[in-house]
Amino acid sequence: MIHRFFKLRDRNTDVRTEVLAGTTTFLTMSYILFVNPSILSQTGMEYSSVFIATCLAAAIGTALMGLLSNYPMAQAPGMGLNAFFTYTVVFSLGYSWQQALTIVYLSGILFLLCTITGIRAKIIEAIPKNLKYAIAPGIGLFIALIGLNNAGLIDVNQGPIIDLIMGSNSLEMESLIDQINNAPPQIIQFGKFSDPSVLLAMTGFVILTILMVKRINSAMIWAIAITTIIGIPIGVTNIPQSYDLTQISLSPTAFQLDFGGLITANEGETLISVVISVVIVIISFTMVDLLDTLGTLLGTASKGDLLDEEGNLPQMQKALFSDATATTIGAVLGTSSVTTYIESSSGIIAGGRTGLTSVVTALLFMLGIILAPIAGIVPVAATSPVLIMVGILMFDGIRKIDLSNLESIIPAVTMIIIMPFTYSIANGIAFGLLFHVLIQISLGKARNVHPILYALVLLFLLKYIFI
Repeated sequence: MIHRFFKLRDRNTDVRTEVLAGTTTFLTMSYILFVNPSILSQTGMEYSSVFIATCLAAAIGTALMGLLSNYPMAQAPGMGLNAFFTYTVVFSLGYSWQQALTIVYLSGILFLLCTITGIRAKIIEAIPKNLKYAIAPGIGLFIALIGLNNAGLIDVNQGPIIDLIMGSNSLEMESLIDQINNAPPQIIQFGKFSDPSVLLAMTGFVILTILMVKRINSAMIWAIAITTIIGIPIGVTNIPQSYDLTQISLSPTAFQLDFGGLITANEGETLISVVISVVIVIISFTMVDLLDTLGTLLGTASKGDLLDEEGNLPQMQKALFSDATATTIGAVLGTSSVTTYIESSSGIIAGGRTGLTSVVTALLFMLGIILAPIAGIVPVAATSPVLIMVGILMFDGIRKIDLSNLESIIPAVTMIIIMPFTYSIANGIAFGLLFHVLIQISLGKARNVHPILYALVLLFLLKYIFI
């Protein structure tokens, strides 16, 4: 029955190979079980609850991928999307984590509608190839910056100079100027390397680098484990006093969506500005998830010879449907957007060719829930090196960008630069599209710009004007 359902013989594979491939994929990407709660818990969400939600969302998305599309790809809350959730939506834009989950839920619904109606394909076609390639490096730099800051290797400290630039009343201005004269602030500076946590993070990154270049399987999870153990004698890793699975609950984050608060205007805001802001964030989530999933699906499928003669992926709609469904369910459970993982390629390289690989990975994610009581022992210093390394690996996409003329360089590089330096993926996408449209108009090529891009740029401009 398994052979018939997953068409193992048609793809020249067997149950044993698929099980080993699924296990390989899980071990390669299981770092997300520790990194995702580490990022989202900064918003005030319960760490252990996010851990369980991450396990469930990854299991559901990966199982759907295997059962619906019969492809050996795995899904989980996406790196970059979780950073966007925490640092942009909650910290920068001021939404609560409950409202941010609501935005993720709505973006999942929008993604489902785009997939079913075919709008998804039109959006993908409308965005220039160079800008599609620029998204991954931009997010990579953003994630690396977050990792460096979380590790304490650098200190992203805005300080009083930023307050002075943004403007304050006269009394505050005088105080700020005194602060600057007495101790000139640096916006980005080295961290305190005498701090045990910083030293542990540096050690963890060295360990991860060595494991990566030696091509050790599951290098990231090994690095997290080794770094966590090293942190015990120096007092950075806290060992729990007991193991009690009954004390772990999903309720602190599950079913916490806040639709009403999402569109409630604060003092000085208009309802239209609130609505525009929400729409912009939802579209940003959807675009990043859509493009990231598409690129990952095509990239991993090519490694397994799963593309057809024209370079397309059969059953693409079903694969994207599983992604959108997992995002919607994940938001209800308490985690950020779910996407397909490039680490799936490790399982494909190990021989995985069918959805059975994904089902095995999904089962292992479910078993990961039993680790919840001890997941909190993993310190930020152990997960930060993984963030830095993921950012470095994502920067690989810059080689695909056409750097032969300014027409393509300016929008693409602007997108890459704006993302980390404004701590916002949405700002990067907005400025990349804005400069692309502006350049095309100035060159007399306005007709070459897809109407969808004009609509997206208009939405971004309305956001910056009214908010």
